Amino acid sequence: MNLDISGAKIFFQIPTGIPVLGDIIISETLVVSWIVMAIITGLCYFLTRDLKVENIGKRQAVAEMLVESVENLVRSNTGGTKFDWLIPFVAAVFSTSLVSNLISLTGLRSPTTDLSTEAAWASMVFVMITANKIKAGGILGYLKGFTTPIFVMTPFNILSEIATPVSMACRHFGNILSGVVINGLIYASLAVASSALFGLLPGLLGSVLSNIPILSVGLPAVLSVYFDWFTGVMQAFIFTMLTIMYIANAAEG
Repeated sequence: MNLDISGAKIFFQIPTGIPVLGDIIISETLVVSWIVMAIITGLCYFLTRDLKVENIGKRQAVAEMLVESVENLVRSNTGGTKFDWLIPFVAAVFSTSLVSNLISLTGLRSPTTDLSTEAAWASMVFVMITANKIKAGGILGYLKGFTTPIFVMTPFNILSEIATPVSMACRHFGNILSGVVINGLIYASLAVASSALFGLLPGLLGSVLSNIPILSVGLPAVLSVYFDWFTGVMQAFIFTMLTIMYIANAAEG
């Protein structure tokens, strides 16, 4: 694979063992992201089959509860129904972030431990923020906003604008990745401690037990309740709230 920049060719060697499709590298993040989308699509199909007006079933009741929850979240933070057009996007952002964060519980590598995932989400939000600012004040009003309160502030206002998607992406990525790293360090340290402790036992018993990470059983699972469940849900919620507030503020001008 090569990139032609100003006539100069720069060659990149793709590591062996990594599948490619043309010029597209099929990474683990890409594969798990498609699995996440398949899970969400399948769940939506399951919950919305055979919808009824009366005598609704449990599946439809759950679907209606989820829709009403997103509606209330958007409306309570935007002051009414003016931003109802944002509801499908918010639901998609929250569900994708939530399932991506929690899929690590199945043993798969969460796509949100790859900064490119959050960067793509934040880029979409940034485009919507910019589009709504232009829609509210026009292209000239949008550009003029960079010069307020005085022209000298223009470079700082531009940096502030760019910092919005960067901070959203890095905040989500950092919190999820830190949980994975901390869990991994705790598991590894307990395995070493287990080997050292049971290695003190004499004879064959010590040799066998020192190779089994006994101390690693239990505590990492308890900690995952916080690092996987709680943090995963909270980061999805925070990213969604920031999305709502940024876009709503941009649309208000």
